[in-house]
Amino acid sequence: MASFRYRALDAAGRELNGIGDADSARALRAQLRERGLWPVEVRAETAPGAGRGGWRRGLPVAELVLLTRQLATLVNAGLPLERALAAVGEQSELARTRQVLTALRDDILAGKSFAQALAGLPRVFGALYLALVEAGERSGHLDLVLARLADYLEYSQATRQKVLLALAYPAVVSCVALLVVSGLMSYVVPQVVGVFRDTHQTLPWLTRALMAASDFLRQWGVALLAVLALGIGVARRVLARPDPRRRLHRRLLALPVLGRLLRAFNTARMASTLAILVASGVPLLTAMETARNLLGMLPMREALDAAMLRVREGSPLGRALGQSKQFPPVLIHLIGSGEASGTLATMLERAATQQQQEVERRLATLTTLMEPLLILLMGGVVMVIVLAIMLPILDMNQMVR
Repeated sequence: MASFRYRALDAAGRELNGIGDADSARALRAQLRERGLWPVEVRAETAPGAGRGGWRRGLPVAELVLLTRQLATLVNAGLPLERALAAVGEQSELARTRQVLTALRDDILAGKSFAQALAGLPRVFGALYLALVEAGERSGHLDLVLARLADYLEYSQATRQKVLLALAYPAVVSCVALLVVSGLMSYVVPQVVGVFRDTHQTLPWLTRALMAASDFLRQWGVALLAVLALGIGVARRVLARPDPRRRLHRRLLALPVLGRLLRAFNTARMASTLAILVASGVPLLTAMETARNLLGMLPMREALDAAMLRVREGSPLGRALGQSKQFPPVLIHLIGSGEASGTLATMLERAATQQQQEVERRLATLTTLMEPLLILLMGGVVMVIVLAIMLPILDMNQMVR
């Protein structure tokens, strides 16, 4: 059952407003007519922000994976799709999930296909989800496609977590180091070094430089933070334009370690997306169009656009991707082997696995390099501060002797 807000006229022509429960808007209109009312307007009653245009953020990935796998199990068991959506909604603990499933069920009861219902919630279900469901409905194997989609979502979430965990330690160490150095320069150094101001002795250049840096930080620290925030805002506006973003992405991809990591990560996402779409019966050009939206690096996305034009003209996928030199050679060779043997989906999946292993190796290398570098940098800054404080004390001891 779903709730609908209606506006109707009675036999005397008076307008009545209310909320009724029914399986669909059509069913509620029939109920109103049976009560002698003439329905003027019937619309779904949704919570604030739950309307079609109000979903500003999607569901959590774990919740999306769970409901997808539950739908796959229920559909495989022979349950009609609208009943499967209702059953999953009853078991869900999140109000947003229940609202999404209710909206989907209402659309299906109104005569829409599952893919058409998903298309009404683009912020909740992305282009990949929609393409796979549409392919599953056309082939009659919606349960298998949903199960494969749940596996893909779990795989993507695991990859994302590995990347975040690998970068968490360097990020935490960098933040702590910045806070420690800022605290030393703002509060500790002025109190300790300030003692030497009254001695009227010639201070070492390192101590004078540290005192000047400390005074500057105390006087202009807030202004520096404001300038930094303004610079970040300006950079975001500049990078919103294609040309500056393209130049930045090219420089990032040209870096020795980080560039290879970014290239492998984007290649893994593209290959896994193409694998699951091609295996589900989606046309190759449609699969490529869906995969391009998952590429974060603009040069690689433009290379895929160019490859789509060549494929549309009759060129094989491997040759079309290889002309741009933006994708790893192993991907090109595996795609070529898959096209020659008729196992393109299998080879794409193998390429995605290989690139995922490459991402893990690159992450391990990057974190292995960053950890000692951060420790050395932190130790060097602290050593400079200690030397700047100790040098005047050593000079005073020599003067006493």
